Amino acid sequence: MANASSTPPRDAHAIQQPPSTVVGIMSHLGPGLIIAASIVGSGELIATTLTGAKAGLSLLWLILLGCVVKVFAQIEIGRFTISTGTPTLSAMNLVPGPRLARRGNWLVWYWFFMWFCSIGQLGGIVGGVGQVLSLVQPLTAQGADYQRLGMMEAKLKLDRVQNQPADSMSSLANSIAEPSTQTEAELEQAKQRYLEKYGNSQAVPSQTVPRPLDDRLWAIPVALITSFMLVYGGYGLIQSAATAMVALFTLLTMITVLGMQLTPQWAIPVNDWIHGLSFRLPQGDRNQSIAMALATVGIIGVGAAELIQYPYWCIEKGYARFTGPNDGTETWLRRARGWLTVMKFDVWVSMIIYTTATLGFFALGAGILYRSGIVPISSNLIQTLSVMYEPFLGSWAPPLYLMGAFMVLYSTFFVANASHARTFTDGLSVMNVIGSDASSQSRWIRFLSGLFPILCLLIYWVLPEPAWLVLLSGSAQAVMLPMLGFAALYFRYKMSIPQLRSGAWFDLGLWGSVVLLFAIGFSNLIFEVARFFG
Repeated sequence: MANASSTPPRDAHAIQQPPSTVVGIMSHLGPGLIIAASIVGSGELIATTLTGAKAGLSLLWLILLGCVVKVFAQIEIGRFTISTGTPTLSAMNLVPGPRLARRGNWLVWYWFFMWFCSIGQLGGIVGGVGQVLSLVQPLTAQGADYQRLGMMEAKLKLDRVQNQPADSMSSLANSIAEPSTQTEAELEQAKQRYLEKYGNSQAVPSQTVPRPLDDRLWAIPVALITSFMLVYGGYGLIQSAATAMVALFTLLTMITVLGMQLTPQWAIPVNDWIHGLSFRLPQGDRNQSIAMALATVGIIGVGAAELIQYPYWCIEKGYARFTGPNDGTETWLRRARGWLTVMKFDVWVSMIIYTTATLGFFALGAGILYRSGIVPISSNLIQTLSVMYEPFLGSWAPPLYLMGAFMVLYSTFFVANASHARTFTDGLSVMNVIGSDASSQSRWIRFLSGLFPILCLLIYWVLPEPAWLVLLSGSAQAVMLPMLGFAALYFRYKMSIPQLRSGAWFDLGLWGSVVLLFAIGFSNLIFEVARFFG
């Protein structure tokens, strides 16, 4: 058990009996839906799609593993919070290891580093929202010309596959025909005109195309509006908005995947799906593909950031408060078991949602972008990703995709900033920078809720590369996964209440989860070090 000083008091008057029916349990879900909203925008839409575009279906097995593997650790960390009322960073500060007196331990220190990378990721996300809005309504003439040029280039690559006979993914990828001279010439002429107009008078076709400011300009009102909503909104607004936005775009994506499978030209054969589940590495530039996949696994599903953030939303939803303080009675144990059951339902339902979204985005990236030779790692990321929807939605693709992309990206930006405000406040309390009383923490949560979206905006203005920022955060989160696995085992065997522990099957799942968290984290670390040294 946590000591009294690390466990915030819980009001006995807030106690509620847990629901006993499936309908009642489902009506109390919420924290997992918020986390799913945070996950789908960056991990699924951007990182998963990028991995599919780069490696095809070869790493499908790793993507699925990344979604499922972390659930058991998530439940164990959430169990400790609900039974004790201790938020995550305060709980992690109880784990043995190096520490500074009254200034936190090694897990808390690394979390601050990971937070820095994560806030950079959100800079990429607000930039992605800005790209969506700049496609809907360019603010400058250069922005409109840049949009047309990017779409010409993406459609040219798409048409190379569109005109080929239906075949398997691998043979299509290796048999892309050369584009017609006329089409290629038109693209080069358009690029030359753009360079002459916005570059310099001596522009050449190979010159890097200068980008407009439209996406960064649009990011300004997005960040300001988010700050206002987070400062003056509450839990209910966050849960409702996040759930609605993610549900709509996930539905659109799955309809598109179904359309892809029903179209002979684009359908992914059964053999390719089987190949993707065969625990093999991709062909071609394996180092780059594996690096991207490892970073993706660190961020898809419940990433390290979400594993840490989830218990805060359980507290805010009321699971810990409804359980009440532990008075050592059988009545409390029954109540705690009931709310832990609600939490487990919440975790597994959200896992189904984000795994479904992950499969959809990965299939589109592998089935369309990979076969078209399109790898959307550039400042026109969102515009390039919209190409995935065109073969099946036709002229409806751009508006539907942009509406959905706005929803899913903005939901991530909105929810993640709200989560960071809560975790950072707890971190400051652990480091004894601020007080641990409820009123002090509430003021800091409100202040940081307004500050962090503006900080993300500033980061994007300095580093306007969404894909790079997202994958950097994925690498930092992957390294933290083994630390969280160790913390989950410590809570299970040293800190948990024996009567609230799960059975042998859960323990087996937890150990399997922790082993794979260590494998993902250390593989990512070793790979990045090896790549750095050449």
